[in-house]
Amino acid sequence: MYTDKKYKKMSEYRERIADQLIEESLETVGAVLVQGTKWCGKTTTSIHHAGSVLYMDDPQQKAQNLALAQTNISRLLEGATPRVIDEWELVPELWDAARFEIDHRDNHVGQFIFTGSAVPKDKDQQKIFHSGAGRFDWIKMRTMSLFESGDSTGDISLKTLFEGALPDGKSNITLDKLAYLTCRGGWPGALLLSEKAALRVSTAYLKAVINYDINKVDDVKRNPELMQRIIRSLARNQGQQIPYTTIRKDVIANENIQLSVDTIENYIKILTRIFLEEDMPAWNPNLRSKTAIRTSDTRYFVDPSIATAALGIGPNDLLNDIIDFGFFFETLAVRDLRVYADALDGQIYHYRDKSGLECDAVLHRRNGQYGLIEIKLGGEDNINKGAETLKSLSSQINTDKMSTPSFLMVLTGIGNYAYKRNDGVYVVPIGCLKN
Repeated sequence: MYTDKKYKKMSEYRERIADQLIEESLETVGAVLVQGTKWCGKTTTSIHHAGSVLYMDDPQQKAQNLALAQTNISRLLEGATPRVIDEWELVPELWDAARFEIDHRDNHVGQFIFTGSAVPKDKDQQKIFHSGAGRFDWIKMRTMSLFESGDSTGDISLKTLFEGALPDGKSNITLDKLAYLTCRGGWPGALLLSEKAALRVSTAYLKAVINYDINKVDDVKRNPELMQRIIRSLARNQGQQIPYTTIRKDVIANENIQLSVDTIENYIKILTRIFLEEDMPAWNPNLRSKTAIRTSDTRYFVDPSIATAALGIGPNDLLNDIIDFGFFFETLAVRDLRVYADALDGQIYHYRDKSGLECDAVLHRRNGQYGLIEIKLGGEDNINKGAETLKSLSSQINTDKMSTPSFLMVLTGIGNYAYKRNDGVYVVPIGCLKN
């Protein structure tokens, strides 16, 4: 007889921004799909909202679960609601079964929470016949932002900046601490460890990805050494619009090996399917000029610690190379902005045109509001350059066809206080930002 595996909700649960999104979705649709890289906290957060839970990969129940999936799949969906189905992609037929249950229950909302750390295998996607439209909502979880981990004071809310508030906040993050936070990353499990142990979490994560996850996605055996080289190349090129051909050249440098561009593309797409890499799309505003906009995606890992771990870099290495530190900080800032944007019904884009004008991040909300953001580690000269970039781009926007930006912001790694410059540009340390 199948029974729920016993579980308990964490007594010291650290609230995530995704909690709000899950609650809102459960009030609207029958099921929520929570996706994201492994170890980011999907299951823990989902269980926080659960009435019952089914662990599909539980070693003690896995064989029985798979057998029930073939003979009486609806049995797996029985239990107090919302019912969490953890690692549902192991049995993709659960998707259509849940859709059927939602349609035939008295209560059509808040029935299930599906969690997964990978997109279902290609062959398994053929077993899913319904898109889930009208029954499912999709939520992407990432590693913790600095506000979620308790490292940002949260004095400044992006939401209130969109409402016209002026920046007024204090950050407690020093350059040394920022270097540590960049290498530690936003892994929830790392928060419970000593600093030395916390710095090893991302390394353990990469080992798991390279030696196991890259083969699990589609049951294709891949070369772990090659994947490691590709990840290292991506780490060296964070925040760049780097094509597959350039990554190939980087990977085979000083090596006498045969490697096609198609292979590089295949390996990187696997990283996307397990949510390790998340490219940033280009922003296409209405401009007064006819400057051609570059539409290539910008490459980022979902967490800066993946890049530092891939390159064997620690906090002291970042402090000894401020220029490279700036690139890794940009990945951290993009991670946080993405988390905050989700709560604001928005998305993060980048801008680059053929004249060389670039903007690191554009937070564009579905209601049409947007903010232009330059990311700088710190320093007055860099802040000034960031402000000039923001003003230049803002001046080119055709305000007859779209609204003016709600704010122009230089987001810094260090600095004690947030403030508004005389030219109207906000300077905000990341250590006082929240959604």
